[in-house]
Amino acid sequence: MLLGILFILGTINFAVHKAVLESNHPLLDTLPVAFRAGGGRVSLAFEFFVLLMAMLLVAHDWPAAAWGYAIYSLLNGTTAWLLLNGRI
Repeated sequence: MLLGILFILGTINFAVHKAVLESNHPLLDTLPVAFRAGGGRVSLAFEFFVLLMAMLLVAHDWPAAAWGYAIYSLLNGTTAWLLLNGRI
């Protein structure tokens, strides 16, 4: 059950991350070039790594990782909402 929830949260995180990268917000210019190059492939790979680690930890009976990833997702979503709606 937790793995399914993490998968859904991960899918949402990827979509939100990609939307932020495509927004060309001025704040993105403060990121290192490596994170923005190639459409943000390095940052998306990092996003995948975080999701993979959370799923592996949950699969090995560490459910606290699911809470951690849920909080991470909440922070990602909030930040993306602020950036995409011009509040930052």
